[in-house]
Amino acid sequence: MGKWNYGVVLDAGSSGTRVHVYRWLKSDKARNNNTDLHKLPEVSTDKKWTKKIHPGISTFGTHPHDVGPDHLDKLFKHALKYVPKDEVANTPLFLLATAGMRILPDLQRKSVLDEVCAYAKKSTGFQLPDCDLHVQVIPGETEGLYGWIAANYLLGGFDDPEGHDHGKDHHTYGFLDMGGASAQIAFAPNATEAERHADDLTLLRLRTLDGAPLEYKVFVTTWLGFGVNQARQRYVTQLLESSTDVKEYPDPCLPAGAVIMVSDDGKIIESGSGKKGSKLVGTGVFSECLTKSFPLLEKEKECLDAPCLINGQHTPAIDFDVNHFVGVSEYYHTTHEIFKMAAKDDKEYDFKNYQKAVDDFCSKSWKDIEKGIKNKTWGKIDEQTAQEVCFKSSWLINVLHDGIGVPRVGLEDLNKNVTKVKVGGKHGSKKGFMNPFQAVNKINDVEVSWTLGKMVLYAASEVPPNATGALAVGFGANVPGIPSDFQVPGGSHVPYMSQEDLEWHGIFSGDSRRIPGFMIFTLIVIMICYFTCCTRERKHAFRQKLGEILGRGGALNRHTGPGSAVQQRRRRSFFPGKLFSRGGNTQSYERVMEDGEGANDFELGSFLSDDEGHSDSSEGSARFGRTSGWATPQFKPDAGTPTFEPSRADVGAQGSAQGFTPPGVFANAIDRGGLLSRTDSRERVTRSRAASPKRAKFGIDA
Repeated sequence: MGKWNYGVVLDAGSSGTRVHVYRWLKSDKARNNNTDLHKLPEVSTDKKWTKKIHPGISTFGTHPHDVGPDHLDKLFKHALKYVPKDEVANTPLFLLATAGMRILPDLQRKSVLDEVCAYAKKSTGFQLPDCDLHVQVIPGETEGLYGWIAANYLLGGFDDPEGHDHGKDHHTYGFLDMGGASAQIAFAPNATEAERHADDLTLLRLRTLDGAPLEYKVFVTTWLGFGVNQARQRYVTQLLESSTDVKEYPDPCLPAGAVIMVSDDGKIIESGSGKKGSKLVGTGVFSECLTKSFPLLEKEKECLDAPCLINGQHTPAIDFDVNHFVGVSEYYHTTHEIFKMAAKDDKEYDFKNYQKAVDDFCSKSWKDIEKGIKNKTWGKIDEQTAQEVCFKSSWLINVLHDGIGVPRVGLEDLNKNVTKVKVGGKHGSKKGFMNPFQAVNKINDVEVSWTLGKMVLYAASEVPPNATGALAVGFGANVPGIPSDFQVPGGSHVPYMSQEDLEWHGIFSGDSRRIPGFMIFTLIVIMICYFTCCTRERKHAFRQKLGEILGRGGALNRHTGPGSAVQQRRRRSFFPGKLFSRGGNTQSYERVMEDGEGANDFELGSFLSDDEGHSDSSEGSARFGRTSGWATPQFKPDAGTPTFEPSRADVGAQGSAQGFTPPGVFANAIDRGGLLSRTDSRERVTRSRAASPKRAKFGIDA
């Protein structure tokens, strides 16, 4: 257990699965390294620690048993390359699936998740205590909230609120995400809207390194089916339904002259597959593409809880004076892959320039575009990307400006009173994020991924609170206390230990291989001190004191007096007493048995206790009765004679089974020097020695 904590998250999306490895200092170590503790744990990663493979795990719905060896194996092996071996068992593993798995039938979805969990437990040593928590399909709202955490964490809005003052006591940024199947929005409304729509907000609770809570009230919603791929399929389906008995369908969202085949459900048919479908022929008229893709927003749907944005879904009013959004995934790729709208960090999204660049590209003939692909005019893009970018651009523009209402920078004037903040330093690259929208992929060379938000939340949950009764880290409904739907990230405080601490920890934390050596070393030191430093009188006093302590200790001896016959016999036979005596003290050792029977008592004292708990024979029952103190003589100060007085609970529970006789009979036996008790004990010893597994293990002769 070193100074670093590690975490592994698999983002199981609709088009593929990507593994992310993160690390952060243990909270104790982080507090020692930082003077400013009112900040979140610093979670870091490296581009080498990320790997993505295609397709998504949702494609294994009909054959879930293949998801492990054919898909997950590569990702797990990649993660294990970067997590130290001695930290694997302490590293939590999460596989969180998104839109692709959400649209899978229930039975197939469950089968895939069960197989993922089983394979992960079988093939990795990662920490996976609860599959329901660690392997699941997360709602779009959760995905959006994690993304919001990641964006604000990297931009610095959490750690430096004064440096990110947007006005109106607001210092956080909005988050937009668009994948292949769904789109999400997350933002903290202004104070007025937050109060007006309090029931629609999610309460998020984090914890800084000093143990103080950070609370935010965030609105999050998702639009399933509004990702670029699902929107494209809906678009093609409407295009096919608009005309009948037609062999070719003109498509303004394809470059002029481009031809593709599609199935009836709008999916592209790969050339050479032999499947039949409909032919789409590109016309390359981008303005018409914008018009035909606009109805896909479904803004005409009834709004049951005003205000609403896309698809009739309620969303609090967005105050773009203080709500500045960053967009990731398709928002970034669609503006960067071909059009270079933000190829440089200091170039911001500009609607007017962006739309012009898209219009110029889509109006080109397909033959010219193919030549440009070969010459790498637009960088490393393939034909499929070039065919899809016109529709994707139209969809992005419609969602941003007609759906969400982001002002069109370059055409519409912005509020001149907005404070201009330059995000730089430890969090964020040196560029402005004060425009209504900015597409990003990385901030300070760290990818803005919702998986980072998940790990920030997990790392914060490992910080111990600074007060008793502090509320847990996590998120849920916006109500006081811990709501019924509150979700915890699963972390807990793990103390940091130095290398020296680790060496001692290994002795006492269950690494049994270290214990014998440690005990032998301690015993040698004690023996040296005993034989070299003590006078004869001190040795004698030490032996007597040790015998009394050992004779009185233990829950099983609670009915035993210090002067009892049983205690005297135990003191004579216990291993330390023999070790520290050289045989000259007759007061400590009273020989009452002949032919080495005292040595037999010593053997049982050393090894019998382990056997008692595992024996299911009648001998085991007899031994248990003998050592539990049921028949131990107790001194009566006023009587002066030791008598047997078993406890009421002992007699009531097992007295009849053990055949207890009246106390007077045992008193007579003790008066005769304990002969009956010793004889009975010797008989039990004789019967049990030959069958003792401890004797066989240590080579002790019967």
